[in-house]
Amino acid sequence: MFDNLSEKLEKAFKKFRNKGKLTESDVKEGMREVKLALLEADVNFKVVREFIKSVTERAVGSEVLESLLPAQQIIKIVHEELIKLMGEANNKLQISSKPPTVIMMVGLQGSGKTTHSAKLAGMYKKQGKRPLLVACDVYRPAAIDQLKVVGGQIDVPVFEMGLGNPVEIAKAGLEHARRHGHDMVFIDTAGRLHVDEVLMNELCSIKENVQPTEIILVVDAMTGQDAVNVASSFNEQLDITGVLLSKLDGDTRGGAALSIRHVTGKPIKFIGIGEKLDAIEPFHPDRMASRILGMGDVLTLIEKAQQAFDDKKAEELERKLRENTFTLTDYLDQFRQIKKMGNLDQLMGMIPGVKPGQLKDAKIDERAMARTEAIILSMTVQEREHPNLLNGSRRKRIAAGSGTTVEEVNKLIKQYDMMNNMIKQFSSGKKGMKAMKKMKMPFMM
Repeated sequence: MFDNLSEKLEKAFKKFRNKGKLTESDVKEGMREVKLALLEADVNFKVVREFIKSVTERAVGSEVLESLLPAQQIIKIVHEELIKLMGEANNKLQISSKPPTVIMMVGLQGSGKTTHSAKLAGMYKKQGKRPLLVACDVYRPAAIDQLKVVGGQIDVPVFEMGLGNPVEIAKAGLEHARRHGHDMVFIDTAGRLHVDEVLMNELCSIKENVQPTEIILVVDAMTGQDAVNVASSFNEQLDITGVLLSKLDGDTRGGAALSIRHVTGKPIKFIGIGEKLDAIEPFHPDRMASRILGMGDVLTLIEKAQQAFDDKKAEELERKLRENTFTLTDYLDQFRQIKKMGNLDQLMGMIPGVKPGQLKDAKIDERAMARTEAIILSMTVQEREHPNLLNGSRRKRIAAGSGTTVEEVNKLIKQYDMMNNMIKQFSSGKKGMKAMKKMKMPFMM
């Protein structure tokens, strides 16, 4: 996400870096580049105008023009203004003091409302809540069945009354939640292909009858400026409490994320970053601003690692590393835990210092990870624990069993040997960076 915007901003900042001292005209010329980058990213033109004005006013002050490192000061200002533009702090869902907390999910048809109702329910279930999904989309074919399917995948019950009155279904769902001890209710409402009076009247009626704690608008980030217009319309009539941006992993220019907060005054609370039901994140303006400017996002990376990695396995791995007993079974465990963290391209983009566009020539091959897993699983337990047993005939058998080639098996064993050697060098106090540079992980093309 934001790759094109990040690249263009990087080019604009390069002009500042090439000069030791900056004049007011240098700043204004650079800001023109930033302005074009934002407009091309489909950011609302009023938002762009105010953003550029704010950054320019700060950038032409003595703090920047008399600084020894003016380019860094300007990047710092842009970073701070981006954070301010997107809302400054993460806004969590408000939890009702008197359960259940009712979250009404609204949006246009095709925005991902049903899927993201389940994603949110799954997220809060992991936090110890007892969510209930309520099927109030009685117009779209198979909407109720879809909610049942995604609810089943995250083991969250779905309340439905078939193709009845959505307002009555919402009221009955809330009563069902109270009787059965559910402390969160996610109401999946109907959408339309466009904002119309019939849709809004129905949503207003549901709101009036269930008095939701939160009204979350699900907006397709790939629709750009249209997303901002949709958000404005829903906000005017429903007074939404927050926005969930879906499909932020797609080929989106990022304009919606940078415009919605400013235009509606309502925070972006969550972002959908993939098709899987755990591909959802709380929205942190400061972290997103850092990603846009190529500064990485270490905090989100750490949080993903904490969710994916097992503490006991981590302790066991630490012991094995100290004792130099790292086996192919451990190698496989590490692969599986990395896969749990999510899309590897996105994870690489969170590493500080990885510049926009830098990963284009180093695409991560998810299929290579699957082949690596298949190769190790085709080995016997003894072979995984003692890779020195892997002679030519065993490697042929493993290649045949995993649907790969002997060359791929050899390549994996070589990578494992290099990693093992590197671990030995580190544990003996020597520098292992030379070995690390030579080693290319099996999921890199």
